[in-house]
Amino acid sequence: MANIKSQIKRNLTNEKRHQANVSFKSSYKTAVKAVEKAVEAKDKDLALAKLSFAHKKLDKGQAKGIFHKNFVARNKSALARLVNSL
Repeated sequence: MANIKSQIKRNLTNEKRHQANVSFKSSYKTAVKAVEKAVEAKDKDLALAKLSFAHKKLDKGQAKGIFHKNFVARNKSALARLVNSL
């Protein structure tokens, strides 16, 4: 446990950010599952709508520093390929 006041504050901030990041990653994973479910149901319109939302989540995650740019590019490409397979 930290003794220095600034480090105690920093630990609290880090924990808050960690929880926010975990929550964001979870919402991204849910968006990906929605795309996969729409593709599985062969519903192209729904899949495109869900794809757009998933891309938005990826871009926002990259902007916030949660995701690396290569991770974002790789996942956007994979999701687009999945939807285009319909």
